[in-house]
Amino acid sequence: MLPQEYRHRVRDIYVRLLRKGTGRTLLFLHGANGIPPWNAFFEQLASRYNVLVPEHPGFGTPENATQIRNVADLAMYYLDFLDTLDAGPVHLVGFSLGGWTAAELAIRNCSKLANLCLISPAGIRVKGIQSGDNFIWSPEEAVRNLYHDQSLADRMLSVTLSEEEADRQLTNRFMAARLGWEPRWFNPALERWLHRIQVPSFLLWGENDKLMPSAYAKRWQELVPDLRVEFIAGCGHLPHIEKAEVSADAILRFLEGK
Repeated sequence: MLPQEYRHRVRDIYVRLLRKGTGRTLLFLHGANGIPPWNAFFEQLASRYNVLVPEHPGFGTPENATQIRNVADLAMYYLDFLDTLDAGPVHLVGFSLGGWTAAELAIRNCSKLANLCLISPAGIRVKGIQSGDNFIWSPEEAVRNLYHDQSLADRMLSVTLSEEEADRQLTNRFMAARLGWEPRWFNPALERWLHRIQVPSFLLWGENDKLMPSAYAKRWQELVPDLRVEFIAGCGHLPHIEKAEVSADAILRFLEGK
């Protein structure tokens, strides 16, 4: 069953918001490609939590992005977003760009967070470990390099987008470039402040990630206090899609203290 879709307002910014489930709120921040398809990953989380998946300002439509110039702005937007929720401390889960945003939010203010889960996060750079560059990859390379299982890449490449979907994808690329172009997918200052994350934290990474190398996990673990790390074998940059049930199980174990 698909989630409900809302138009959510934070000050003068309206975004699409998907919602499903009951219980404590779990906020999922998506990556540079926009809101992913609702799949088994979200279904499993929604079986135990009230799952919210907002579309970042500037994604889907450029009309609500004038105040969002960089990831720091996006993090501040989500602090305002949390203020609009009638909920206690939330479980914050961020993937890639969303993981970077979640980390930027957490170093500023953890008071609305129960804990923090990062999936293949952008945000830092490790000298000597080469990351991928999706801004220079061809469209086919950009898809293939996200997946370890190339049959999934074949399936994605065979899909014909509607005109509306193609427009949304183009809008998402422009906004992703605004946030991640220079420097590529990281904030040089972020490392200095990751010690400020003072909630239980979890890092999940596909071992075969070609965009954000899983070797970066070691540096995150050095910088975030008591960070728990788990890798998924045979998985690229999209654990919540390529290994949806495995990823959901790992996050649920963390949230439930197992």
